[in-house]
Amino acid sequence: MTHVLTLLAEHWPAMMAVFAVFTVAAASPGPATLGIMGTSMAKGRAAGMAFAAGVQVGSFTWAVTAAVGLSAWLSTVAWGLTAMKMAGAAYLGWLAFKSLRSALSAGPAQGVTSGAGSLSGHFRRGALLHLTNPKAVLAWIAIVALTQTSGGGTPVLVVTLAICLVIGAFVFQGYALVFASPIMMAAYRRARRAIEGMLAAVFGYAGWRLWASAV
Repeated sequence: MTHVLTLLAEHWPAMMAVFAVFTVAAASPGPATLGIMGTSMAKGRAAGMAFAAGVQVGSFTWAVTAAVGLSAWLSTVAWGLTAMKMAGAAYLGWLAFKSLRSALSAGPAQGVTSGAGSLSGHFRRGALLHLTNPKAVLAWIAIVALTQTSGGGTPVLVVTLAICLVIGAFVFQGYALVFASPIMMAAYRRARRAIEGMLAAVFGYAGWRLWASAV
């Protein structure tokens, strides 16, 4: 135990750099964060937190995958990464279509912010969104690489990944809580069609970029 603590103390500056990079990456606007925001504004705190929890499970899955080296295999085997990119592009395209249909409709939301009212449904959509995002795999590869740049081996890797996952939980759930506030929900009701249109544009662009990089 003393050896592990000494090892962590020795590599703490490098670990802090990893935490800073991960925090910026997790908080930056993207399909996952925008999905959390939209769901929270449209459906409330519980739905947004369930969606965020799904994103966290997807993030945890890729963290473990990166740690055991499988994601490195995906990055070197062309067909593996290509298949993942195409699956992610298809899912983002579907989300873009739903959001666009909602933006053009005068009725209730029908896009990524809609769906069954069950929390499990919101959780599944959040998890699927992150699990079909190849950028998440590559991001965790980068995190693992940064963690091991200064050495430290398995103890430093495990602790670094665990703290990154905690940071991710705070970021994603924080977005859900902030955007589920009465002010944000009222703003969504006033500008629902514009917000759904923006989501359609973001999801569509991200899907197109993934598809273009795969073909």
